[in-house]
Amino acid sequence: MCKKYPNKNTAIKVLEQAEKLNLGLWKQHSEFVALACKNIAEHCINLDSNKAYILGLLHDIGRRVGIVSERHTIAGYQYCMEKGWDDVAKICVTHSFMIQDIHSAIGKWDVTKEEFELARSIINSVIYDDYDLLVQLGDALALPTGFCLLEKRFVDVTCRYGIHEYTVARWKKIMEIKDYFEKKMKCYIYDVLPNVKENTFA
Repeated sequence: MCKKYPNKNTAIKVLEQAEKLNLGLWKQHSEFVALACKNIAEHCINLDSNKAYILGLLHDIGRRVGIVSERHTIAGYQYCMEKGWDDVAKICVTHSFMIQDIHSAIGKWDVTKEEFELARSIINSVIYDDYDLLVQLGDALALPTGFCLLEKRFVDVTCRYGIHEYTVARWKKIMEIKDYFEKKMKCYIYDVLPNVKENTFA
């Protein structure tokens, strides 16, 4: 059966090439998201840590198109679908929607009408699995400078995007996902994220 995601070396090269198209801290953030996903997956018997790393690494690959807001989700989806990376394409959209409702987006929909309808269709029809939840959690545990407490990432995102009607609901959902994985891991999330306290309180 053909894998619907690239190998690790290809994923790393794709991210490096994307950074050249759009310089920014999003690449470093993606690398820490990938590590968070990998470290958590290593403690879950039903998850492939290599796949988790790759999905985390490429979750924001849509940012290759430039400085954009919600467009990065659908741009990433389209790019990965062209590559035959269906699993990554799915993650490009779902990582921003822990609440499965297109109206829960906190950024601007800087897309065409057709792209918006495509995003809506994906969000309404997709069935989330543990990898979708894992990348949502990993995304909330990583700053460009390293791992952090969820609460610090919540503040980071809110400072950049402002308060939204779904803000608190999104926080609650991420906390639920954290609890879900801690039960699977039988340990605390922060136990598998090196130096999280140092990075948080520095």
